[in-house]
Amino acid sequence: MKTGQKLDPATGLTRDDFQWFMHSPFFEAIPDEAKKHLFRLIRPRKVNAGERFIRQGDDGRSFYIIREGVGTVNLERDGEIYSVGRVEPGDIVGEMAVLTGEKRNAHVDAETDCVLWRISRNAFDDTCIKHPEVRDFLTNVLYTRFTRALVRKDLVIGKYFVDRALGKGGFSIVYHGVHSILGMPVAVKMLRHNRAMDPVFVEEFRNEAKAIAQLNHENIVKVYDVEELYRTFFIIMEYVEGRSLDYVLLREQRRPLEELFDFLLQTCFGLMHAHENGVIHRDIKPGNILVSQDKKVKLVDFGLSCARGAREDVAKGSPLYVSPEQITGDPVDERADIYSLGITAYELFTGQPARKGDTVSEILSQHLEEPVTEPRATVPDLPRELNDFIMRCTRRDPDLRYRTVGDILYDLEPLARRLGIKTRRDEPDDLNMMSLYLFYRGEQRETMKKLVKEFSRELEKVGARLRGSNFENIASKGPRPSRRRPRDDSAD
Repeated sequence: MKTGQKLDPATGLTRDDFQWFMHSPFFEAIPDEAKKHLFRLIRPRKVNAGERFIRQGDDGRSFYIIREGVGTVNLERDGEIYSVGRVEPGDIVGEMAVLTGEKRNAHVDAETDCVLWRISRNAFDDTCIKHPEVRDFLTNVLYTRFTRALVRKDLVIGKYFVDRALGKGGFSIVYHGVHSILGMPVAVKMLRHNRAMDPVFVEEFRNEAKAIAQLNHENIVKVYDVEELYRTFFIIMEYVEGRSLDYVLLREQRRPLEELFDFLLQTCFGLMHAHENGVIHRDIKPGNILVSQDKKVKLVDFGLSCARGAREDVAKGSPLYVSPEQITGDPVDERADIYSLGITAYELFTGQPARKGDTVSEILSQHLEEPVTEPRATVPDLPRELNDFIMRCTRRDPDLRYRTVGDILYDLEPLARRLGIKTRRDEPDDLNMMSLYLFYRGEQRETMKKLVKEFSRELEKVGARLRGSNFENIASKGPRPSRRRPRDDSAD
């Protein structure tokens, strides 16, 4: 097709228009297929200089892309008109109508003759249902609004002002915010519209948000509130001044073993608390583990979390860390997080990813088909306990992994004592102790280990801890304990 040739005689749009639209900076973050669907919705309109094409107070039934010309944004208040901005080719105006459905909050007047591309809200909504990838457009609209706004009052999410973006992920964008009255800093996570406009996801999200908000642990970022605005969800969370663990691994000097092990233990404490409250994270990875300036670890991003036994969506989770059962779509429980924890620990202590590949498909195949290489092959002086912990966590068969995080802590506690690391931050000063002796035969050893672990987990739920010492073959080393019942002096 020649340059300038019409693509659609009914609209008059040309090949040049299509190329301009596809390469417009505003749409650069949107998939090409989504751009094509958006382009089909365009209805051109010409306006003359001085003509008002958006009127303050009108219903927001459409938005405009400025193809040619310049416009002025004017705010009317108490009978006076105030100019608050200009729009030029490539800009979008009236877009908040698509996000909120509210009345127009300003006039837009053509400063010169203009060519506008109009997209109706109804047509856009219908296209979002048929082609969900188009929803990314709304995320980009809102991100642009938040990052370019000149007036702080335009960046309000509920009781919070948003002042800057902190980072982008596959499912969300995180902003720094401040409570409008208390001045308290917060993190505001905006879910991308391709998730937030999915009815199935929305129902799951609302249910899980309630459970996540109840999590209260020093190693989990606290969720304060959830706001539903602009056709998406905003999760208001505790703001942590620090770096994610992947930043620490990639950009900072290698940390001492004791410090890395402490990070691992803190992650375990937070994860155990979530599991005990019925929440499975499903995306444990270095990027979701924050390390504050005082070396406190905080688990973040429960956006993919689910209840125990939920079936997995293969699109969820991060390819380098995802468990085999998440890939195959099987029901998930604590062991899915334990697998990802093991993959994360491998990278933490070796400095290298456990899975490597040129494509996502290749990496996922490794999770399903290949065992993890022993960490001691890379770091020969790595403590045997850490090597064995990683290997057991990363078994492809969930039944061969640790059953709970409590089991992990039970196995790692001797190493923690050797390294001088406390395994509880909230250890009270008024500790009491009860002695208990168990006598068993050699063939009962494995059964006793399982029973002791189960007993230890139950004790941890009420804040108590079990400490044990093992004495082998005591019959050959000294007198056996008396089988006679102890005398009850109270009967005398």
